[in-house]
Amino acid sequence: MQLATIDVLVVVAYAIFIFALAQWVSRDKAGAGPKNTTDYFLASKNLPWWAIGASLIAANISAEQIVGMSGSGYAIGLAIASYEWMAALTLLIVGKFFLPIFLRNEIYTMPQFLERRYGPSIRTLMALFWLALYVFVNLTSIIWLGSIAVTKVAGVNQDLALVVLGLFALLYQLRGGLKAVALTDIVQVTLLVLGGLIIAYLTLGELGQGAGQIAGFTRLMRELPDHFEMILAPGNPHYMDLPGLSVLIGGMWIANLSYWGFNQYIIQRALAAKSLNEAQKGVLFASFLKMLMPIIIVLPGIAAVVLAPGLAKPDEAYPTMMRLLPTGLLGLVFAALVAAIIASTASKINSIATIFTLDVWAKFRGERSAAEGQAGADDSRLVLVGRVAAMVATVVAILTARPLVGSSEQAFQFIQEFTGFFTPGITVIFLLGLFWKRANEAGAIVAAVASVLLSWGFKLLAPGLPFMDRMGLVFLIALALAVVTSLLTRTREGRDTIVTSDVRYATSAAFNVGALAVGLILVALYATFW
Repeated sequence: MQLATIDVLVVVAYAIFIFALAQWVSRDKAGAGPKNTTDYFLASKNLPWWAIGASLIAANISAEQIVGMSGSGYAIGLAIASYEWMAALTLLIVGKFFLPIFLRNEIYTMPQFLERRYGPSIRTLMALFWLALYVFVNLTSIIWLGSIAVTKVAGVNQDLALVVLGLFALLYQLRGGLKAVALTDIVQVTLLVLGGLIIAYLTLGELGQGAGQIAGFTRLMRELPDHFEMILAPGNPHYMDLPGLSVLIGGMWIANLSYWGFNQYIIQRALAAKSLNEAQKGVLFASFLKMLMPIIIVLPGIAAVVLAPGLAKPDEAYPTMMRLLPTGLLGLVFAALVAAIIASTASKINSIATIFTLDVWAKFRGERSAAEGQAGADDSRLVLVGRVAAMVATVVAILTARPLVGSSEQAFQFIQEFTGFFTPGITVIFLLGLFWKRANEAGAIVAAVASVLLSWGFKLLAPGLPFMDRMGLVFLIALALAVVTSLLTRTREGRDTIVTSDVRYATSAAFNVGALAVGLILVALYATFW
């Protein structure tokens, strides 16, 4: 596929516009002085709901999700949409039960919560773990898979695409930090949704053969009934990926709670809200956007089964459907794809800088920050440290993307699964930390270690056990071990400074009505496509 001149101009115009917008929202207000750590890492704790919701989705959706999930739609069908629809429900849980505690205690990073709840050792351990994970797995995979998507569509050299994507995302947020990312993400998400809806509309129109989009969708359901089953039976060839009811009541909850509730580069947007009510409205907005994602990502992949049968790889489905787009619109949708890559990359870079600066550098050097309510002479230096950390992380990711991710697909899959070994333990640590005061640091460490060892054990001894089921079992065992260890060991006085006694979990009428609407829509979707 080659972009026409008008398509290239559309993409260039978008890049100039979004970069200029990021710099404009990053400007220092008259008389406000230089940015402090609260300004840079938490957007001055003044994010409105629409920025929070849009930024949550922009951070989450990137090239690997668009191309990969569309490819899964081609191979598996609508069942892959459970990742999106179950996430919509998870966001509501995060908004109602997790955010009240985080915001009441003025939490700014997840490692900081761990220190205030359990002690300094686990903060340092998890901060270093997350930095390694974010730089060498997440950031490298986002820019590498993003460069593949750009190369497939635009035909540019992949190494050039890799460098340009990484550096553009770095420069885009370097001056303004989280504010530059979050306040421009509404544009990024609007373009992403618009581009995806255009592709879905055109593919269904092509299937309808002049009879309209509804006729096209009806044709898909008639010709591909197996692609519209949400709950896969044990005999299905893709059961190992999506093991039946475990999707609804099993291990997917562990992954979702860990990702949406305790993942710095996701939750950081909500931590920067101007109020709890604003944060909850933001996650509700993101929840509705999540339910829309399968239409713009999965549906084109299913349509490709009829319109482009026999693709060499399922991941070619989305780029192939983009060929239906006329000149000009192709540039717009390609810009939407680039928007998704840039938004996710910039979000990841900013979170790496946040954790390194506040949880590693400031703690080891004893420097104070405004983010902790202790602004001093060190604060402007910490912002500079954050910017340098962002630059170093980006350069490292660009240099290591090909050897780490590009050299072997199996190696990449192994890395992804290996990081998943930690997910049950992380979920146990945070859930107990939030809701059970008797939990202590010994129990938390046992949960973390048990999560890795048990995951390895099940992988070696029960290779036929689906990954999702394995996560569920490991979570239950790690939870039991953490509870027993906490009961058998002494809790050190003064370690726990997290206040929960006066936290209110009541939510506004608007949130309750919206949450009920999300729940009813999900019930209707699963009842229809069971």
